[in-house]
Amino acid sequence: MLALKSHQLIISVKKTLACHASTVLPLPDGRVLTAWFGGSHESNPDVGIWLAEKGEKGFGEARLVATSLEPHWNPVLFRAPDGRILLFYKVGFYIPDWRTYVIESHDLGRTWSSPRELVPGDISGGRGPVRNKPLVLKSGRILAPASVERGLWRCFMDISDDGCRTWRKSSLIEAKGTAHLDEGLKLWQARALEAKKKGEAFDRSQLPPEYQHGRGIIQPTLWEDESGVHALMRSGEGAIYRSDSADDGLNWCEAYPICLPNNNSGIDLTRMDDGTLLLVFNPVNMNFGVRSPLSVAASRDGGQSWEKLFDLEAEPGEFSYPAIVHEGEKVFITYTHRRENIACWEFVWKP
Repeated sequence: MLALKSHQLIISVKKTLACHASTVLPLPDGRVLTAWFGGSHESNPDVGIWLAEKGEKGFGEARLVATSLEPHWNPVLFRAPDGRILLFYKVGFYIPDWRTYVIESHDLGRTWSSPRELVPGDISGGRGPVRNKPLVLKSGRILAPASVERGLWRCFMDISDDGCRTWRKSSLIEAKGTAHLDEGLKLWQARALEAKKKGEAFDRSQLPPEYQHGRGIIQPTLWEDESGVHALMRSGEGAIYRSDSADDGLNWCEAYPICLPNNNSGIDLTRMDDGTLLLVFNPVNMNFGVRSPLSVAASRDGGQSWEKLFDLEAEPGEFSYPAIVHEGEKVFITYTHRRENIACWEFVWKP
């Protein structure tokens, strides 16, 4: 069970009109880092990456750590095996073409390097982690859960065998039964992009149902157990999808739906030291459905079956894009709170 230790909204001094897509990282000295993107509105040029730190007196004032003349998106905090803190994020006006940048801290998040492109010159639509944290495998390999949103949405893993310094892509993963949609989705996406560039409206409601925006799978979250490496994925197909790898993340099976619904919004999980999986998600089975409630579920059999534990939020509104990590028995969850703030919960895990 999860015993609640604390619950609070992070942003005490509001510096942006909107915020979204948080990430959380506990540090070895007891502090906790969180980051998110914020600005006037998602996809506007003033959207940057903000960082806040929790110490003995709670969260301090947020500070801007990455900005430019383009929108920033989806920060991901990660502590590399050598102790560096990495903050990955996306940059670009159009999601299918965004690039991944990273900044580094060698003093546990107090100061940060200048940004650099993670894979210079890459035009595939984003490398490295797309929204959820990388996973360090028992072999020492690091997997960054990635995805592309050009045409049919697909996932892949970016693989590093040298501590996040260089990356290579795994095989692509697509949702079972969706491959035939790819060409049609690319056509409609090109038309929508052209309309946006001209400042014209593009009525997505006129699309045939099979070509509605967001078909496929994106934004994996990962765990490793005795049988291999596994991923759960956000989908536009009404359910959370799963894929499995038996070769340290290089090749993956076709993704298949599991018993849990998904509203085509972010999910995240962590594997506790006793093997229990804790998943945070919106249990709504509709493509771009409502983003409430936001719930926590547990699996004690490697993701074969799930038990809902409780709702973090259940009233109307947007409660979305959760991030969950653990450090020993401590569990930290952050998520978007009505696009106006970031919520942070801390629990103690009692098996």
